[in-house]
Amino acid sequence: MEVYLDNSATTKPNEAVVQIIIRSLTKYYGNPSSLHHKGVEVERMIKDARKKISKALGVYDQEIIFTSGGTESNNMAIQGALKHRRGKKIITTKVEHPSVLSVYEDLENKGYHVVYIDVDSFGRINVEQFKQNLSEDIALVSMMHVNNEVGTIQPIEEIGKILNKMQQKPIFHVDAIQSFGKIKFTPKKLGVDLLSISGHKIHGPKGIGALYIRKNIKISPIFYGGNQETGIRSGTENVPGILGLGEAATVLYDMDEKISVLQSLKDRFIKGIKNEIKEIKINGYEKEGSAPHIANISFLGVRGEVLLHSLEQDGIYVSTGSACSSKKSSKSHVLKAMNLGEAEIEGAIRFSFSYHNTIEEIDYAVEKIKKHVKELRKIIKR
Repeated sequence: MEVYLDNSATTKPNEAVVQIIIRSLTKYYGNPSSLHHKGVEVERMIKDARKKISKALGVYDQEIIFTSGGTESNNMAIQGALKHRRGKKIITTKVEHPSVLSVYEDLENKGYHVVYIDVDSFGRINVEQFKQNLSEDIALVSMMHVNNEVGTIQPIEEIGKILNKMQQKPIFHVDAIQSFGKIKFTPKKLGVDLLSISGHKIHGPKGIGALYIRKNIKISPIFYGGNQETGIRSGTENVPGILGLGEAATVLYDMDEKISVLQSLKDRFIKGIKNEIKEIKINGYEKEGSAPHIANISFLGVRGEVLLHSLEQDGIYVSTGSACSSKKSSKSHVLKAMNLGEAEIEGAIRFSFSYHNTIEEIDYAVEKIKKHVKELRKIIKR
């Protein structure tokens, strides 16, 4: 049996997504900037895909810009917005994705003052510390909605309300790459100005993403060319990716059932692990306060990377952290920020679920995890 539990890294594209991509490569292959029928036809399909995504987010069509993925969306939001702000102060958190933290490291070298807000032992930001760092010279506030390693949901709506009360409101950017399609929200309700999403996290294709830009918010391009996407994101459109993302977004119109499936799978998995394996630690919240598709568990006395490869032998695919940085030797900055001990960090595994997973797969995974943890602990004790 193959059990794929690394859906936070990437998801398997839905069949309808695969089919529209095939048609875009074999039938709808015109350049959308061309004036002839083949180009106009594809331009119309791109507009239709934009409508599908805007509907899933509850925003206007013209507020959606297509990008190459989550990393570009985050970079475009941060760097593009700062070009229109005078302040040099930025507020973010210690548990952001590398595609955000790396940008701030570069901006610090360029003279920006970046404040990194602490998190508690569950990975939730310290709201009081955030309030204490508010000032009129803040250009940008940027936070992820759902943490990609432990699944903790940040109080984005609360932060949005705090910022809206400021006389000089900074731009508010949210990385929603792990929350889009997993929890219900709209950018308007959250009070955000810029919001990043990625196609391959919602059973769409890789290499495509989108950035929500609230009406009247100005951002500048981070590279230049043929002025596609209203001049904000130049370059011939990735038609297969855009149509695939649009198709993936249609599945999210009725999310309640899928969220329920995800939560039931996660609950069953955690219950099974807690009942069958001793000396473990659930990192982050188990249910309330956590996204329904991520469970991060430390198996004490076992190295996470070794357990990962042991499970792979039985067709179970998991992760030790962010896929964008998991091949690096450094330990998880998220778990460090949560003040986990060395043994807890070394033994941490991220399990992330999809509505395509089944109860049978969950039970099989629990059984094999129990077996491998027991074997590895025996080896270590020799």
